[in-house]
Amino acid sequence: MELADPMSTSFLGMPYWLVGAILTVALFGAFQVYYWVGHKVGDTVYESRLGRRIGQERIIKVENVVRKWGALAVYGCFFVPGLRHTLPWVAGVLRINYRWYLVASALGCLTWAPLVWFGLYAVVWAWLGLAADSPVIAVVVAVVVAVALVAYVLWRRRGRGATTASQAG
Repeated sequence: MELADPMSTSFLGMPYWLVGAILTVALFGAFQVYYWVGHKVGDTVYESRLGRRIGQERIIKVENVVRKWGALAVYGCFFVPGLRHTLPWVAGVLRINYRWYLVASALGCLTWAPLVWFGLYAVVWAWLGLAADSPVIAVVVAVVVAVALVAYVLWRRRGRGATTASQAG
């Protein structure tokens, strides 16, 4: 199996590196929108459908992280699924210093996004190479990964259910 040159690989006719750069800039833009929506809407965001769905207890936890760590929490949230899209608007509601927020979100985008798109690129190409060599093994690997993901999600949900039940009792 011959590996593709990442500089010559394309997606939708664009060089892969350009797609990654566009996605990084888009993520940075989304983070700015999240901040300013939180900043503009303020505490009413907690009463919104999204705020009710997330839950007051979780929002308070995120607020405490932002209060304690400030811009460092913004940088760190890139690496924590779930926080990545809730912490920025909470940072806006709490009105943390926008200059520090801007720096932290830029650094987060510049470190997290390339890890994800190059990592994802490597996984997808490795699986496609495996599929070209042995389609049966590739299907088995895909099924095993899917079953592992479902098992993990179910395990996490049961853990949360047990925690909620013990807190209620």
